[in-house]
Amino acid sequence: MSRHVVRPFEEADLPAAAGLLAQRHQTHRKRHPLLPADYEDERLALTEVTAAWETEGASGAVMVEAGEVTGYLLAAPKPSQTWGPNIWVEAAGHAVREPEHIRDLYGAAAEAWVDAGHTAHYVLVPDDAELIDAWFRLAFGSQHAHAVRPVPTTSPTPPRNLVVRRATRADIPVLAELDLVLPQHQGQSPVFSSGEVPTLEEAVADWEESIDDQDYATFVASYNGDVIGSSVGCSLDKSSAHSGLAKPDNAGFLGFAAVLPAARGLGAGRALGEAVLQWSAETGYTSVVTDWRVTNLLSSRTWPRLGFRQTFHRLHRLIGH
Repeated sequence: MSRHVVRPFEEADLPAAAGLLAQRHQTHRKRHPLLPADYEDERLALTEVTAAWETEGASGAVMVEAGEVTGYLLAAPKPSQTWGPNIWVEAAGHAVREPEHIRDLYGAAAEAWVDAGHTAHYVLVPDDAELIDAWFRLAFGSQHAHAVRPVPTTSPTPPRNLVVRRATRADIPVLAELDLVLPQHQGQSPVFSSGEVPTLEEAVADWEESIDDQDYATFVASYNGDVIGSSVGCSLDKSSAHSGLAKPDNAGFLGFAAVLPAARGLGAGRALGEAVLQWSAETGYTSVVTDWRVTNLLSSRTWPRLGFRQTFHRLHRLIGH
């Protein structure tokens, strides 16, 4: 006889799920102490699990062993068609005593998701090798990285012939061009992202409106007098992709960086990232967060070399292909 029972998630399971999530987060923070400590408290973890449960269309499963809940899984669809016919397990949407048991929970919950037409599955998994392996053995693959590092304690020195400075209105034409560079690059092999590329006119209009916004720090890198790249820093509060357990306290955000294709290899990308790190330190932040597609060969190498450590892995599975 099986020593555990898997059944649908119920509202009464919320306190037990919160306890599991708080334990998971406490273990996670031993590897990544920059993550927020608040959610080691079961009462605050409960707010995150409750939000996942109350999301429109949410459903999931729990594992019960000897009358005790020892694992749970919750997911809900996102309305944006960018993600296809999707279902998302967010950072607070799963926790288990034994990593292998996430496979049982997914097996029980996913049938209803697929029957409802949700065939594009996404999950945010903490940086835990055993848990990631369990998800991989459910045919999930790595798609996106969430990472953090402390602010620097020393000022960077840009490479020779490279100048990094704050952007001005005179830079708007090349800033608009660089806005197109990143999504164009993401659409190529091996990323193959389906994200929309704005027109140059749209990008110019956007910069004309936002260049003076004090909530954002925009930097440009010039080589022999020509602007070849840009980066943008801001408060992590501006990013909807980082919240709850995955959102460090008092953090800056490296939200954008791009270099013209012909100018890659000169060190501009690293220098632009360092500019945002330095700005974050001077602004008073204690850490900096960024994220990247792991299939983007440039960013997936540049940002770890700049000291970013991956905290969460966004995994993806497409059913039926």
